[in-house]
Amino acid sequence: MTDLHLPEPIAAYFAADRQNPDALAHCFTAQATVKDEGQTHAGQAAIRAWKAAASARFAYTTEPFALEQDSGHHIVRSRVTGNFPGSPVNLRYRFRLERGLIASLEITA
Repeated sequence: MTDLHLPEPIAAYFAADRQNPDALAHCFTAQATVKDEGQTHAGQAAIRAWKAAASARFAYTTEPFALEQDSGHHIVRSRVTGNFPGSPVNLRYRFRLERGLIASLEITA
């Protein structure tokens, strides 16, 4: 990971993304949502299933390289490299934090 000073819940997310679906799901509140590839995944169980499905389809790594704030959200730009069509790609991760966890995440190109 780069020398970015990511807020702890966001740093934990990117670390857990290299681990397993359970570790990743624990980064989120119980009612959290993730929007990715046109679908919304609500709650920790759905987020766990989303991560498991993504990991089963593709092997990838993420390298955050920029952080900004906008209207109470933390926006992280990250280079994602893997065995998926169009790799590598720069993605935008829009996080909303709540009580030390992620309340929402939207991933876009």
